[in-house]
Amino acid sequence: MDSELTVFEGVQILYEDNHVIVCNKPAGVLSQGDGSDAPDMLTILKKYIKQKYEKPGEVYLGLVHRLDRPVSGVMVFARTSKAASRLSEQIRAGKTVKCYRCIVSGIVEGEGKLENYILKDSKTNTVTVTDAPAGDAKFAVLEYKAVRSQGNMTLVNIKLGTGRSHQIRAQMAHFGHPIAGDRRYGKEGNVNYDIALQSYRFEFDHPTKKERMIFEIPVPSCAPWFS
Repeated sequence: MDSELTVFEGVQILYEDNHVIVCNKPAGVLSQGDGSDAPDMLTILKKYIKQKYEKPGEVYLGLVHRLDRPVSGVMVFARTSKAASRLSEQIRAGKTVKCYRCIVSGIVEGEGKLENYILKDSKTNTVTVTDAPAGDAKFAVLEYKAVRSQGNMTLVNIKLGTGRSHQIRAQMAHFGHPIAGDRRYGKEGNVNYDIALQSYRFEFDHPTKKERMIFEIPVPSCAPWFS
């Protein structure tokens, strides 16, 4: 990745114009504020735009998708309401592509598809995975492809077919290969590092230029990641 890209308060800016801003969200940063003092992407990027362009008053920035707090990776934000509407419609229509990578426990070989049902408990903000329909559980599907193994861990690429809460974390754990560092769905004692889950590629149509925009970031260089 270009080492000259702007970094503002730990957030790497991958691309910006008058309509969108694309960045690399660090692990541990919220997508949107939750009322606490924890840093969040909307606040950081609004501050960045306000300072860089000397904007008076309130800065508009539209949140069109989210990443869980412990997850790092590519996010796109809308700088106008028109861009926000068009990007949101693309996401609803399945016209965007978001790819993830993760380090999981155990040896995974080849590629395949996981099809399960996910039931969310809003009180605890956790989900339960079942192999058959159960109550209000929603269908969840993802495709995985093993990249390479090292020791007793495997680097896996993930493509989501649905966008359920905690889907990758819960489905991979149910599959028998929890994500390294996942304190919620991983194995006991799996707390030596941040969760090894990254949104590494995001594709969308530019809201005004109609050009296909593709952004991809490299595998992190910190443990437990390996390339």
